[in-house]
Amino acid sequence: MLTLRKSQERGYADHGWLKSFHSFSFANYYDPQHMGFGNLRVINEDRIAPGTGFGTHGHRDMEIISYVLEGNLAHKDTLGNVKGIPPGDVQRMSAGTGVQHSEFNHAKDQTTHFLQIWIEPNVTGIPASYEQKTFPDSQKRGRLRLVASPDGAEESVLIHADARVYAGLFEGNESFSLALAPARKGYVHVVRGELEVNGKRLSTGDAAMLVDETQVSLAAGKSAEVLVFDLAGN
Repeated sequence: MLTLRKSQERGYADHGWLKSFHSFSFANYYDPQHMGFGNLRVINEDRIAPGTGFGTHGHRDMEIISYVLEGNLAHKDTLGNVKGIPPGDVQRMSAGTGVQHSEFNHAKDQTTHFLQIWIEPNVTGIPASYEQKTFPDSQKRGRLRLVASPDGAEESVLIHADARVYAGLFEGNESFSLALAPARKGYVHVVRGELEVNGKRLSTGDAAMLVDETQVSLAAGKSAEVLVFDLAGN
């Protein structure tokens, strides 16, 4: 079964310096029908205004992934990491027993546009850790590139969760299929552009939730960038 959720159905918050779409209940946005999907808990599409950002704040026992689309996300944490995250990079922070961090857009004239993703861990109380890797467009063109996994396969970032995250770029007649094992869930988020997912047409910000499906089939892209999640079924 495929359930489509349109972009405009997401929660939205405008804080002036931050504009954010929430795929699942988050902060002041609460929808009991959308508390998460499988072990995927948060997808926030954030736009940070120039010269602003999130001050130092804490997390614990959550796998947090940042996927930057435009601009640069400046990250600083209590583990000693001071990093810039550009488009093409995937950042993973395992909050574990606790970590404090800040995220800023230091540019004077460019918005930082990124996805903040939280996945529930399958182990808690571990030491906090950080990882960041670059995945060039050439590795995502016309296919799904594994970018996060519980075993670090294919040089993906390692997450402490029963989930695999893929990124892809699709145009025209490019197509790709990803098999889903029985009892797994699939979640497809169209980052930008347009794409057919199992025969359904999705546009920027739309998502498809797959239950009891054997595969995720992607085709007929129009400047499409997509994230696909292979998730625990419960």
